[in-house]
Amino acid sequence: MRPQPLAACLVLAVLLPLGAAAQAATPAPAVPVPTAPAATAPAPAAVTGRFDNGRVLAYTCQGCHGITGYKNAYPSYKVPKIGGQTREYLSQALTEYRHGKRKHPTMQAQSMSFSEQEIADLAVYLSTVK
Repeated sequence: MRPQPLAACLVLAVLLPLGAAAQAATPAPAVPVPTAPAATAPAPAAVTGRFDNGRVLAYTCQGCHGITGYKNAYPSYKVPKIGGQTREYLSQALTEYRHGKRKHPTMQAQSMSFSEQEIADLAVYLSTVK
């Protein structure tokens, strides 16, 4: 066995307990206790969709999504059926188009024209269409 690694192990065995004792003697820095805010702001209420307004707004959606077998000209693909999808899915999809997380020029333009309330209205109405 080589003497150098053995000597290093012995030094560590002696110095580590001394280092731990020195660290225990040093006071730990004070951690500030976070104070609770005086009044927390209420969470924004969930937007509730209005069926009748959604029916009116969905008129523009029917131009592409309401035609059976419709294909878009650029690029050629089938337009997905949105009638009967869940409210959560429809709301999330429109919001993602609006924020640029989903890419489609027409849908991004359409979703940018809707408010949060109108997206909720569309989702409520379209979720009932079969």
